[in-house]
Formats: sequence, C-alpha cells, structure tokens
Amino acid sequence: MIRHQTLEHRFVRTVPRELDPGVLYISMDYATAVHSCCCGCGDRVVTPFTPTDWRMTFDGESISLHPSVGNWNQKCRSHYVIQQGRVLEAGPWSESLVEAERRRDKKAKAAHYSQLRDTQPDVASPAKDYASNTASQEKAPLSSSIWSRLKVWLTG
Repeated sequence: MIRHQTLEHRFVRTVPRELDPGVLYISMDYATAVHSCCCGCGDRVVTPFTPTDWRMTFDGESISLHPSVGNWNQKCRSHYVIQQGRVLEAGPWSESLVEAERRRDKKAKAAHYSQLRDTQPDVASPAKDYASNTASQEKAPLSSSIWSRLKVWLTG
C-alpha cells in the first residue's frame, strides 16, 4: 500500500543523508533522483538517469519518472509510477517477471555500452605509442644524425 500519494520535488546538488518522506530529491549534477520509499517503509530509493535506467521529465511544475519504480530488492517490494508529482500504485510482480526484467535490463546495458565502445575513436595506449616509436627508430640507421632520428621518431 502506498502511503505517500504525492511527491514534492527539490532540485539539490547533493542528496541529504536524512530524507524527508514525500520529497523527491533531484540532483542534476549526479543525474539521479532519490526519495524515501512511497510505501512508508523508509528505505532509500535511488533512480539514476541513464539511457538504460530512468528518465526524468520536468514540465516546469512537476516531475515524472519513467519507467515505474519497482523496489524488488527491498522487503516492501512496492511498485509505483511517479507521474506529474503523483504516486500511482502499480501491481505487484511475480519473481519470474522480476527476473525477466533483470535479464532485459542487463542486455540493454550490455548493448548500449558496447555500442558506445564501438563508436569511440581508437585511442592509442602509451605502450602502443612506445612500441610504434621504437619500431620507427629502429628503421633509422644508427649512423643517422640525431636530427634524422628525431624526425623519424616525431613523424612515427
């Protein structure tokens, strides 16, 4: 059962150690929202804003979070939606549904972060640079002047 039917939002830099019930703390610096569980159990609920976790919408007056908040690792196992500052109770999930969602979430994260890795420019490591430069230096004859060897090393 949901005890807090609405959440007041507060934009903060850092989330306080002690949470006021009925308050949704939003840190844009840390791309996270935190609140005390809406069932009233007092557990801390953290919802990070990432491409694979939650999205926060601020319409100038109220906050919405998507998707729903499912506290599957907490004793209360509460499940609710935060929409325009209102807390809407959602139905309970079976253990098999929770496990299916965990698998889906794990796959979504793996796909997202592997895609990011694949699109990042190839940044050479210092060891790779050293090996490349050493090979270039070895191409220059030992009798070359210091300037010739330096030019080969710089142009690698």
